Amino acid sequence: MDDMLRRRPFAMRASRRVTLLTLCLAVTIAHIDTFIVNLGARVIGDHFGAGIDQLQWIVDSYNLVYAASLLTGGMLADRYGRRRILMAGAVIFSAASLLCAAAPSALVLIGGRALTGAGGALMIPASLAIIRVVWDRPDERARALGIWAACNGVAMALGPSLGGLLIPWLGWRSIFLVIVPLGLLVVAMAGSTVPESANPQRRAFDAPAQLCGALALGSLTYAAIGGQSAPGAMIAALVVAALSTTLLIAIERKKGSAALLSPEILGARQFRAAMIATTGMTFGGYGMVFVLPLAWQSSGRFDAAASAAALLPMSLVFVLVSPLSGTLSDKFGLRATASGGVTLMSVGLLMIGLGGLQPDVALAEFGLAITGLGLGLAAGPLSAMAVGDVTAARAGTAAALINVARISGATIGVAMLGALYAAAGGGGHGLRLAMLAGSLVQFAGASLAWMMTQRKAPGLRI
Repeated sequence: MDDMLRRRPFAMRASRRVTLLTLCLAVTIAHIDTFIVNLGARVIGDHFGAGIDQLQWIVDSYNLVYAASLLTGGMLADRYGRRRILMAGAVIFSAASLLCAAAPSALVLIGGRALTGAGGALMIPASLAIIRVVWDRPDERARALGIWAACNGVAMALGPSLGGLLIPWLGWRSIFLVIVPLGLLVVAMAGSTVPESANPQRRAFDAPAQLCGALALGSLTYAAIGGQSAPGAMIAALVVAALSTTLLIAIERKKGSAALLSPEILGARQFRAAMIATTGMTFGGYGMVFVLPLAWQSSGRFDAAASAAALLPMSLVFVLVSPLSGTLSDKFGLRATASGGVTLMSVGLLMIGLGGLQPDVALAEFGLAITGLGLGLAAGPLSAMAVGDVTAARAGTAAALINVARISGATIGVAMLGALYAAAGGGGHGLRLAMLAGSLVQFAGASLAWMMTQRKAPGLRI
């Protein structure tokens, strides 16, 4: 019995809106946690007497473990049930947040953040795969994904504001404690509102492929994170990533359709296009969110609170536009909406580079709004392209891979654009150089995705 037949009785009884609310809450707490921690890094450093290296790992240990665990999380969701893995991820995320709140040292906090990344790697692919399974009609799925994707913008807007309220009144530990009841709420809601689904073929757990994939992604992420402070370690990590990738390809070629990265997934043109465009999108987007506030604060233009407020045009436009992306993609097609959105982001980054440190920051604020518009148009359709171009049985793996593209682009973008900004001596020149590089990568990703994507998507495989 396939996924659709197994879940249809549930879908007739339960409200899909409540199901979507549960999935949106899961993705929101996963993203809001990162934005709150970024804001609290300085206070945490003062409390523990932590240096820059330790603060960097308090933030980045989440990204490292998240990236390394994504493929495993997606496979486990397909094999053992997407609802079950979503709930397990929320439990781990909540427990890890509690550990972070009680951390007696920076080292324990780093470990707690790493465990949080493992929980996120279970939650995010599972929630995206559930959308693929529950909303089987492409038009309905596109609307659901638009709302789901908007939660990243909600987290981006809410995270700094919530952190700004909690830290002065309740201390830095409160930014982790606030996540715990929300995570437990996800567990309770998922148990009663989300239908269970799994791959009926029950693919075998491919331990060598999983290990090689985790090593490749983890090493690549480590290289991006530690490239500036430890060039030798970065080179070693890149070598490990290359060897792990080569070994993974050799293992997967022998598996055929049973492979973790099956020909069915990698051979889907729309899926590959979505991966490329998503990588370019987050490379420039996350890199900009790192470099622009740094430039503002380093120049004395804005302090941390004012920088967070100045970024709001991007977040607010994103939140407003994302729920409409499904309707727009129905009208204009996934190809135009996704590629056009990433192209708009590249234009926005150019405006930010030109106006970010000018006496009047109106051009930069307009560029941020254009960036939010492009992100809102592209995020949902790109997810729809990725999970809609594979069978429902592979939805968890496809969801994991699109998140691999997202986190890889984001981590490398932060590292490379930050390095370009520093190499150019910071200031206006450094900001312009970094934003130009981010814009070019985004435009290249949008162009490649446009050329690879068919004008009309083929019928979805169920």
